[in-house]
Amino acid sequence: MKRKPTPDHLLLDQQLCFALYAASRSITGIYRPLLEALGLTYPQYLVMLVLWEQDGLTVRELGQRLQLDSGTLTPLLKRLQSAGLVGRQRRTDDERAVDIRLTPAGRALREQASDIPACMAQRLQLSLDQMQRLRDELKRLTQHAQTPTIED
Repeated sequence: MKRKPTPDHLLLDQQLCFALYAASRSITGIYRPLLEALGLTYPQYLVMLVLWEQDGLTVRELGQRLQLDSGTLTPLLKRLQSAGLVGRQRRTDDERAVDIRLTPAGRALREQASDIPACMAQRLQLSLDQMQRLRDELKRLTQHAQTPTIED
């Protein structure tokens, strides 16, 4: 029995989802050696970026910023604490809330990470302006994907 050819719109290389998936894996792979030099994994780097921007957030606030649940975030924070980069402390006014604060070593790591965006731009052969435009377009895509539709 002869199979029907797959319609073009169902080919893997025609799928936005696969292009985003492949790009994400490739980009993360480029970050890996840059972050290994800092002793960080990619998810840990994302946590550090948020804390460098605003120190003293709760686990819940970090989770909201990173779009991660506490079950995913807590092990990352424990590893960062073990590495001496963050401290975790329960709030006295609300024991359910845990504050995350950078240690001096965590703050100092920011300086070591400051060249990463330029390294990524160079590796991807993009100007910083091109990277910003691509980032903004991806943010719009994400916002549209997260906006509920009438059918939801």
